[in-house]
Amino acid sequence: MSNIETNPNSSRHGLKRSLSGSFALAVIVGGIIGLGILRTPGEIAAVVSDAPLYMMLWAGAGLFVLLSTVVICELLGMTPRSGGTYALVRRAYGPFPGFVIGWIDWLSFVGDIALKAVVIMEFFALLFPIAHHWYTPLAIMVTTVFAALQIRGLALGARIQQVAAAAMALIILGFSMMLLFADPVATIDASPLPVMETGVGAWSLVLASIIFTYDGWMYAAYFSGEIKGGSGVVARACIKGTSLVIVLYLLLIAALLWSVPISSLAGTNLALAHALELAVSPAASIAVVMVAILILLAHQNLLYMSTPRILHALAVDGLVAKRLQTVASGGNPLFAVLLSWALAVGLIMVGGFRFLLHLCVFFYVILYIVLIVGVIILRIRQPDSERPYKAWGHPCSTVVCLAGWTVITLFQAVAEWETALYALAMIAVAWPVYRVLTKAPGLT
Repeated sequence: MSNIETNPNSSRHGLKRSLSGSFALAVIVGGIIGLGILRTPGEIAAVVSDAPLYMMLWAGAGLFVLLSTVVICELLGMTPRSGGTYALVRRAYGPFPGFVIGWIDWLSFVGDIALKAVVIMEFFALLFPIAHHWYTPLAIMVTTVFAALQIRGLALGARIQQVAAAAMALIILGFSMMLLFADPVATIDASPLPVMETGVGAWSLVLASIIFTYDGWMYAAYFSGEIKGGSGVVARACIKGTSLVIVLYLLLIAALLWSVPISSLAGTNLALAHALELAVSPAASIAVVMVAILILLAHQNLLYMSTPRILHALAVDGLVAKRLQTVASGGNPLFAVLLSWALAVGLIMVGGFRFLLHLCVFFYVILYIVLIVGVIILRIRQPDSERPYKAWGHPCSTVVCLAGWTVITLFQAVAEWETALYALAMIAVAWPVYRVLTKAPGLT
């Protein structure tokens, strides 16, 4: 408890309250909108061929994510410090469990950095096929540029994020309007019917795709100690931003189903581009690819802003090397940026899209469970603590979210057991790392 910052106007170890409430909203909107909504509708359509069921999946997932957000925002309101999941649950779990949670969170973010760098090059190669020959080096180059950008300073990254978030929302809205006002494509006579995917593995990909597409609803928690107005502002921004994105997503999914047959989306790597090509113009698909690249570049920026703050929070609490709490003059944790970049480069060299997708999602669902259990623990242990925001519908809403994420986690672990083993091995490394770090001279 002594390690938790309680003064909402204070700064911790170089991180200052210099970010606005509009930045918090931009982090949520820009954090959720990304690769998922551009790519995964085609992955899901390869399994779910019934349009009403397809729409219900997206709507149901959106409502479940929103319910999870309003539950977890109780922790966010109680925690006026940066650091994301670790900072939110540190006092609920204690030092070593807190370290493991921070470790998992950091791994999930670094995996996301690698995944999106890889996909940037997939899309870039659609425009310039010669890039296929330089796939991995170019992905490493892209992620290196954004790591260097964060070393330069926080202010520039924050401005990029706010502009990018507004642009993303307008782009999704614009594409939806184009599809809704286009003449619907009734049939695709020249195209053979796609072979639908079935089985546990197929539904595992559906779940992973939807979770990945909606993930990002707690991004503002990584900057709570730096946002003016305190953690109450951050909690409200999470709920507003998540609600806005869910509306935009459902509008776009409805527009896709209105404009083209669902069978035409099945298995396409960029469903939105394919739908616009069929319903509007062949040139529209090129525009979507370019937009996808720009969105993913913006995500590299946001991820390199968020990821080092996990290590910074761990370092502040004496759980990793002191050097990782060093904040450069520009406002970002310098050595934490460099360490995150190094692991991201390693993952880029190891795995492709599906491996990184399932790896990231496995980490995500574990962290969602940890957060929801954290709400329950602190309600029991600290019932009188100040709560600027309380979970709506607790305890019923909290139990529903916990049960839902637990079932999803178990299903993903069984369906993608090889990826789960990789993830568990990476988590298991936390124990020897923790022992070494906490016994190292001069660490604390």
